[in-house]
Amino acid sequence: MTVRVLIVDDHPVVREGLRTLLAAESDLAVVGDCGRGDEAVRLALRLQPDVVLMDLRLPGLDGVAATERIVAAGAAAVLILTTYDSDGDIVRALAAGATGYLLKDAPRDELTRAVRGAARGETVLAAPVAARLADRVRVPRPALTPRELDVLRRVAAGMSNPDIGRELFIGEATVKSHVTHIFEKLGVNDRTAAVTAAIAAGILPSPRLS
Repeated sequence: MTVRVLIVDDHPVVREGLRTLLAAESDLAVVGDCGRGDEAVRLALRLQPDVVLMDLRLPGLDGVAATERIVAAGAAAVLILTTYDSDGDIVRALAAGATGYLLKDAPRDELTRAVRGAARGETVLAAPVAARLADRVRVPRPALTPRELDVLRRVAAGMSNPDIGRELFIGEATVKSHVTHIFEKLGVNDRTAAVTAAIAAGILPSPRLS
């Protein structure tokens, strides 16, 4: 069976290099490429590839948001291929439905095996990525305080720091301090990643799809 691949990266040289690499494999076929997340969603829906090789940093719609839309539509398996390996990036991508996460310095054989595995529905992770996830499980993280949980729930609801402060009758600076402590405890660096990590850890409930 030939595995059909869509390449998504905002660097044309990278896309061309991946095309050449995959074309050398008799069972892999590149059916398209693009450099934007919104275009990736449109092409995935139209071309119905088996696997989308997706970078994270893209103009407009980023790789995580594009992954979420592609997976939700059942258009393809998404394999992240990026230079970024922070805990927040990994958790957000996998929570969005990516079936694997590779780094761009992966050897050629590892990449082609990962594409085939993703097409079969297997979870494929670069060794450094798997190690980081294992560390997250092994290393106990400090529990959030009741007040931090109050703040985190409101962050998840999309409230701003001033709004949270007014609702909880605390100062905006205090809210900001709580948010900083939440980021540190969850090992993330932005609000979206904090919510995703909290859902993955069972601290917050998974959102219901309407």
